[in-house]
Amino acid sequence: MTMRKILAANFKTNHTRASTRAYVKALDEGMGAMGYEEEVYLFPPATALDRFETANDIRVGAQNAYPTVKGSFTGEIGLEQLEEFGIETVLLGHSERRHLLGESQSFIANKFAWFKERDFRIIYCIGEPLEVREEGDEAVRRYLVEQFEGIDTSYEKLILAYEPVWAIGTGKTATPELIETTHAQIKQLSDAPLLYGGSVKPANIADILAVPGCDGALIGTASWEVESMLSMLSQVKGQK
Repeated sequence: MTMRKILAANFKTNHTRASTRAYVKALDEGMGAMGYEEEVYLFPPATALDRFETANDIRVGAQNAYPTVKGSFTGEIGLEQLEEFGIETVLLGHSERRHLLGESQSFIANKFAWFKERDFRIIYCIGEPLEVREEGDEAVRRYLVEQFEGIDTSYEKLILAYEPVWAIGTGKTATPELIETTHAQIKQLSDAPLLYGGSVKPANIADILAVPGCDGALIGTASWEVESMLSMLSQVKGQK
C-alpha cells in the first residue's frame, strides 16, 4: 500500500503575477510528464492570485486572509476577493504571521473558525522557536499544545504543518529523529495529515518524507524555482 504525500509551496513575498502564471504552466506540464497524480498546493502572493486552468491537481490558496466578506480593513483581503478567483484554501498560523506581524493565538483561532464555517481547506502551521526547543521535548509539547487553543483539530479539511521556527529559511533542518519524535507528539493531538516544513529542499526531501508520521512537506525557498519543485515532486513519486 502506498501512502499519499502532500506537497505545498509557500511563495511568501516572491513572484509576480506573470512569473506565477509561467510557474503554474511549467509545473502543470512537468506533473503531466512524470505522471504525478497527487494534489499540490501553491500559495502565491495576493497580487498573483488568479484562476489557473490546469490538467493536473494544482490547488491555489491564499497565504493570508481576513475573517470578513468585505469591509474597512486596509491592506487585507476578504472572502469577496478570494471568491473572485475560486480560492478555497488558506494558510493560517505561519510563524512569520505570529512573530513578525504579531498575530495572537486568539486572532488566529478566530480566523480558523471563520474560514472553517465557510468550508475552506486550512493548512495550519505550528512550531517552536529555538529557546523552547533547547528546553527539551516536554517544553516543545506544551508550546505546541498552546498553538492548538481554539482550533478544531478534528476539522475534516484540516492539514497541519509542523515548522520549527529555528529551521525556517535558515538552512538548518531538524533531524529525522527529531521530526519523528515531534510528529508523534502532534499525532496524539490530531488525526489530520501532518506536513513538515523548515528548509526542505531537493537534497533532503526524500529523507524527510521517509520519516514515520510525516505526510508531506510545506516548502518555502526551495519551491520558488519550478525546476526545484519538480525535482522534489519526482522524488515523492519515486518513493511510492
